[in-house]
Amino acid sequence: MSNSPMTSPITLLICALGGEGGGVLSEWLIEVAQHSGYAAQSTSIPGVAQRTGATTYYVEVFPKPLSELHGQQPVFSLYPAPGMLDVLISSELLETARQISLGMTSPERTQIISSSARSLTTLERMQPSDGRVDSAALLQLVRDHSQEHHVLDMGALSKQAGTIVSAVMLGALAGSGVFPFPRSAYQSVIQGGGSTAAASWRGFELGWAQVQEQRSQLQLVRESLPSTSLPSAIPSNTPANTQASPDDTQWMKLWLEPFPTPLHDMIKLGLARLVDYQGRAYAKLYIDRLQQVQAAELAADPQLQHGWATTREMARWLALWMAFDDIVRVADLKSRPSRMARVQQEVKSGPQDVLYVYDHFKPGIPELAGLLPKALAQPLLRWDRSRAAQGRTPWALPLKIGTHSVGGMLALRTLASFKAMRPWSSRFATEQALINEWLQAVVASTRAHWGSGHEVALCGQLIKGYGSTNERGKDHLLHVVRHLSTPPLASTEVKVTALREARLAALADESGKQLDQTLLRHGAPARDIAPQPIRWMRKPKATSTKAI
Repeated sequence: MSNSPMTSPITLLICALGGEGGGVLSEWLIEVAQHSGYAAQSTSIPGVAQRTGATTYYVEVFPKPLSELHGQQPVFSLYPAPGMLDVLISSELLETARQISLGMTSPERTQIISSSARSLTTLERMQPSDGRVDSAALLQLVRDHSQEHHVLDMGALSKQAGTIVSAVMLGALAGSGVFPFPRSAYQSVIQGGGSTAAASWRGFELGWAQVQEQRSQLQLVRESLPSTSLPSAIPSNTPANTQASPDDTQWMKLWLEPFPTPLHDMIKLGLARLVDYQGRAYAKLYIDRLQQVQAAELAADPQLQHGWATTREMARWLALWMAFDDIVRVADLKSRPSRMARVQQEVKSGPQDVLYVYDHFKPGIPELAGLLPKALAQPLLRWDRSRAAQGRTPWALPLKIGTHSVGGMLALRTLASFKAMRPWSSRFATEQALINEWLQAVVASTRAHWGSGHEVALCGQLIKGYGSTNERGKDHLLHVVRHLSTPPLASTEVKVTALREARLAALADESGKQLDQTLLRHGAPARDIAPQPIRWMRKPKATSTKAI
């Protein structure tokens, strides 16, 4: 057959992560094509499991019905050719960019339909700092390498419909008009899918409506401004199920009054987290601490040239640190009804299904001692340290709790009820002392020089994770605060530079080696080397072997 536009197959590449139904989507398309009387072929190209790579499916559809081919059969390709795709559809933004980087798309030919949702890669999660790839840069890549593009939050739409993302992807494809299939053909194929047909059709309609709305908006603008160069599509990055937050309560409005309006959004998030964590009294402590920072920043920057940047950063990182993870918090989160509902939705369990959920815990002495008052916790911690000094394995209590059972749920809710006792625990007292030390360093540094205080506030980024990761972050932060924020350096600019470089070095290297080098370069001592016990193991007895 010739290579004219009328006789060239419509080429489509589907990119989906593991478990998202990419194979189902390709099967749906083939069935729709056959139902509509068109020749089509699909090929799967296996990728690496789950988030480490997409499994792609290549589909070709001949644009003329079989009835017009007079017995001739089109010849399809098994693999996509770079730059020869008519459509690229992807369930994840970074996967879209990955296919673009492989040269699969063409600005003169390819229509890209992509989800704006992100599923973080392993490397992104491993970064101590914010290791996420910039979504704005990925969206710009989509715009630059497509003839037309549609971007929508397929993850939010699939959750709204209660289905997998492949149904939303099929609706988006149908709404784009790239295939010559009637809407009724899609409906017939989907509704023949058994018990999940209703949810799949809801997802289809949501995807179809989003793309249709984008196309209508673009067409309206083109008709209004025919001589203006326009983008090929209007991406929508707002989740479909976004709802306005409820009105603030009176007590929250009263607490927000001392702060300027630009800070309200961040402070509201902090208040909501801390009220949920420990109640209003604890949230009021958060407000009192922020007011100290606000007063210091106003004194250092009376013209507000920096727009309350230091107070805003403190509103973020202070709330996160004050809501530190402990056993009580973990038990509370794992025993909430919303968590069980989320698990049921993820596994797609129905009313008649039996679902067993087991949670594994392994608390050690530091976690258990953290629940006790300081007088009772210290002997336990000394005993645990003595065991470690002798080279013995730290004591831990492995637990397997069936959250689905009455006994398991009662155990978690009982532990979660210890929230009322948290202010008297040794862990709480320790965390508050460290928070106050950091807070006073921020206030003092800000009053002396705005830039220094801002950098000390940004050091709150170092506090993250739990267990040893959290301890390392606190150790790095306090070492930077104690040795770079307080002593006078040659100038305030030098101090700001030293604080910034130390913070970035701590974020770039979890082990702290880069931080030590940065500290030494700026005349501060490196961190103390943490002692590591030598563990001795018995040499196994040699076993003699006899010929048989």
